[in-house]
Amino acid sequence: MVQSPDQLQDEILTAHRFYLGLTLEGQNDANCFFLECQGFKRTQEVIEISEVTSQTWGTNGQSKGQVVRTKLPSNPKSGNLILRRGTTKSMDFWNWFEKVQQGKWSEQRRLVALSIYNQANQEVARFELAGAWPASYKIADVNARSHDIEIEEVEVAFEEFKRVK
Repeated sequence: MVQSPDQLQDEILTAHRFYLGLTLEGQNDANCFFLECQGFKRTQEVIEISEVTSQTWGTNGQSKGQVVRTKLPSNPKSGNLILRRGTTKSMDFWNWFEKVQQGKWSEQRRLVALSIYNQANQEVARFELAGAWPASYKIADVNARSHDIEIEEVEVAFEEFKRVK
């Protein structure tokens, strides 16, 4: 029996149906279209603690203590987000980066939201990155023989990463 899309509970999402919302001063909606977004990562490293118990064990009780290892989660940390888009006449990303360079870091922190859509064009997953600010800005190398799109790249540091939908 074939299921209709309404009956599917866990549709596998494709990576090319996304929208990244990032609002900057003076920005219009067209500036939010990206060719690529990388680095959506939140990790929690493992801390391993080794302890020796006070009990005796082994043949005839000749060995004292037993090594017990416990694994604990450390504080979570986030990677950096890499945003790539075709270079336009807009200077929004550069201005955002420049304000951070000028020491206005705390006022430039933004909320970044990544929405992923299903085949019916409905938002089915949403991730939010809080406290985002630009850590680096770069453009692709230029070459007179190339016909490639000129790419603008911004590396964005962020503090929190959570899935809200």
